[in-house]
Amino acid sequence: MKFGIFDQNDRNGLPINQQYEDRLQIIELYDKLGFHAYHMSEHHSTPLSACPSQSVFLAAAAQRTRNLRLAPLVYILPIHHPVRLAEEICMLDHLSGGRFEYGVGRGASPHEIEALGIDPSTAQARYIESYEIVKQFLNSNTLNYDGQFWQFKDVPIEMQPLQTPPPTWYALASPESTVWPAQEKMNIVCAGPVQRVRAITDRYREEFAKRHPSAAEPLMGVNRYIVVADTDEEAMEIGSRAWSTFYPNFFKLWKKHGTEPVNQKLPPTFEPLVESGLAVVGTAETVREKLLEQAHAGGFNYLIGTFMFGDMSVSQARKSIGLFHESVMPAFEELEQVLS
Repeated sequence: MKFGIFDQNDRNGLPINQQYEDRLQIIELYDKLGFHAYHMSEHHSTPLSACPSQSVFLAAAAQRTRNLRLAPLVYILPIHHPVRLAEEICMLDHLSGGRFEYGVGRGASPHEIEALGIDPSTAQARYIESYEIVKQFLNSNTLNYDGQFWQFKDVPIEMQPLQTPPPTWYALASPESTVWPAQEKMNIVCAGPVQRVRAITDRYREEFAKRHPSAAEPLMGVNRYIVVADTDEEAMEIGSRAWSTFYPNFFKLWKKHGTEPVNQKLPPTFEPLVESGLAVVGTAETVREKLLEQAHAGGFNYLIGTFMFGDMSVSQARKSIGLFHESVMPAFEELEQVLS
């Protein structure tokens, strides 16, 4: 089991420069404590993210860390120039010393895509083209592509990544969506109830093994909101308060347009999230027991925690992450030793 972080970096009411510095200090802590990777989302025209440019923020994070891998989850491909994005991926891979990974996606919100001047109805086609161009760029010396939206002829590629190539990620919500990322040898991440997670991981293992029988098993991650404190009551109080800021940030742009997201049905209060298992909160003992149970039932090999969200303070996040590292992570290592 490896452990990672997912961060929306939603607006928390502090000046943005202070929010950036606070987050970078927390990222330094993740690096020090041995987490595998820091993942962050891409959002525009919404308080759901204070970092519309993942590349800029992760360039700063690369200089504040030494071992932590850095991975946008995901780059919204329809809104990026594919060659410029591929060049940024190469730069970030070198700036991080070969610690960069990247996820790809079409984008969950048509309103964010439209806000950047892109017709949302073209997003899927643009996504497919952009992925193929980025993939070719990272594995070639010359770019040739003739598509509906992008055309490149005999373009020299003077920038290669340090890794050959950087690992890729894909977020999915159903077992039926596993075929393409398995073909592409991607790591995956999913959310949702543990029963759905198990259906996805079982299917992904099956699809991956059929296509790459001798390859190492990819990372199959699940994301959970995690709060650890001295008591169950304190953890719930911290999570509930932070959620009261995060939830309006998440839905502000959707409400402006009178719509709702298709796949992300988040509750307005924190308690239902905890009851569903999508948030795991409490003392280290409580959190450890619940996550071990989910890992056994879900079949995933990568646990991604959202440890900081809403207006959660730096001190609260530091304590929660410290307790998780001290008393939760070792339990998975002990379990693996027993099983092996």
